[in-house]
Amino acid sequence: MKDKIVLITGATSGIGKETAKGLAMLGATIIFTSRDTLKGEKIKKELITTTNNKNIRVLKCDLASFESIRNCCKEFKSKYDNLHVLINNAGVWDFKRRESKEGIENIFATNYLAPFLMTNLLLDILKKSGPSRIINVTSGMHYGTINFDDIEFKQKFSGAKAYRQSKLGLILYTKLLAKKLNGTGVTVNTAHPGMNKTELGRDASGFSRMIFKMMGKDPKIGAETSIYLASSSDVKNISGEYFAKKKIKKSSKESYDMILAKKLWDLSKEYLEKS
Repeated sequence: MKDKIVLITGATSGIGKETAKGLAMLGATIIFTSRDTLKGEKIKKELITTTNNKNIRVLKCDLASFESIRNCCKEFKSKYDNLHVLINNAGVWDFKRRESKEGIENIFATNYLAPFLMTNLLLDILKKSGPSRIINVTSGMHYGTINFDDIEFKQKFSGAKAYRQSKLGLILYTKLLAKKLNGTGVTVNTAHPGMNKTELGRDASGFSRMIFKMMGKDPKIGAETSIYLASSSDVKNISGEYFAKKKIKKSSKESYDMILAKKLWDLSKEYLEKS
């Protein structure tokens, strides 16, 4: 990964942090986002020390704010001429309904609309830097459908349903984007990391947090598939697939529905055009 530039969201803890560490140890230049500047700088110093790689930088970005995402991408382009790997890793699971800076249900905004926006803003530099790769971190919990009647769960909120929907949306987006990027030198795949000990359930009840910790694996294990997709020559020509444990797996029946994917894509554009 020497001379490769990698941008990762959600790398201040958990799977994202382990992904950044693993790719830094392979020699990549790592740029990661953090909404908290002080925490970001602290993690940057830690990663430099543990990997002995000085090419690690942090960009301020709040993924619950379209304005912040746009500013982050603008800053990235002002500082770097290339982008070889984009890893949309950040994710949230709210147990009470919250809204993003634009007043959109927070899980939908952060887990789905944020990577949709960031990827589209960076597609030009990814194409220019080709061959390049996009990795969208999804979940094995993506089974279900897209609730177009109430996509923001305004009527009856369920954190689990909102989370599942956002991760299904990410797979649908990935599969449709792969078709659109065919022949450009840019590949895009999804990674299912498994259940890991992360901060995903930090807003849960004490019992639920305990379950997360008991059942979760070491984030290093969860990061393996993302690292593999970012670095391995085995997958350089593979696009539009769903990976788990570094292998192509079959995702849910709904995730292959390109009519559903197109409907969601068009709705996503409407959200971004309004904000």
